[in-house]
Amino acid sequence: MSDNITFSLLVGAGSLFAGFLGSLTGMGGGIVIVPMLTLLFGVDIRFAVGASLISVISTSSGAASAYVKEGFSNIRIGMFLEIATTAGAIVGAYLAGIVNASVIAIIFAIVLLYSAVANVINRKSKKQKTERDPVATFLRMDGNYPSDTGEIKDYHVRRVPQGFGLMFVAGNLSGLLGIGSGAAKVLAMDQVMKIPYKVSTTTSNFMIGVTAAASAGIYLKNGFINPSLVMPVMLGVLAGAFIGAKVLHVTPSKWLRTLFSVIVFALAVEMIRNVLTGTL
Repeated sequence: MSDNITFSLLVGAGSLFAGFLGSLTGMGGGIVIVPMLTLLFGVDIRFAVGASLISVISTSSGAASAYVKEGFSNIRIGMFLEIATTAGAIVGAYLAGIVNASVIAIIFAIVLLYSAVANVINRKSKKQKTERDPVATFLRMDGNYPSDTGEIKDYHVRRVPQGFGLMFVAGNLSGLLGIGSGAAKVLAMDQVMKIPYKVSTTTSNFMIGVTAAASAGIYLKNGFINPSLVMPVMLGVLAGAFIGAKVLHVTPSKWLRTLFSVIVFALAVEMIRNVLTGTL
């Protein structure tokens, strides 16, 4: 009994950090929870993904309302892009039942590495062009947000069709890997659609809960949702998400980018090492 309590407390503490990080960066706690559970606690990756999907819903619930209230999240963008991510999540969840666990781990690591490297390469983003995208204008996606200096800045959304296509891929990764696809969503919005970084991360947080819910039911049906594992993960992530939501508006965007890159790169390297050594 004491071992179970200790396990739950350790998982809960790690999940709190994951929720905090996921809330700040828009990645969702799953990008930390899956490697944490598999590498540190020896949990089967499919059960880790199942717990992660539930935690991602918690992250979205815990942070999204605060971000909407503070004027960061763009609900129009989120609702439109969710069409693609939800469809992709359902496809990914079905694939997870037939793909080998080591293959899933390698795919996960590749996604992490790409996220980290792309974020570093594109750190010094070019000045955003001011011309409007016809699709974004028609759907009234352009908006404004509180900048790091406290000013209200306007922004224009670009390349909506390309972003929509990438969101299907992001949703597929969510269903397959249980990460809420936050990293892919943030990169698509920030780098392709040219949405400001803080708007991208907060809108990603708004979206990831729906994406995760679309595939969580399939994991439940396949028996990959373990309540005794899910409970400490969910509670920890929810608490971390609330804390992250309070911290984000005073945190400079460049710090968030650095934090994003360093952590996901380290996780990717560790996961690849464990696959190659046969410990995962």
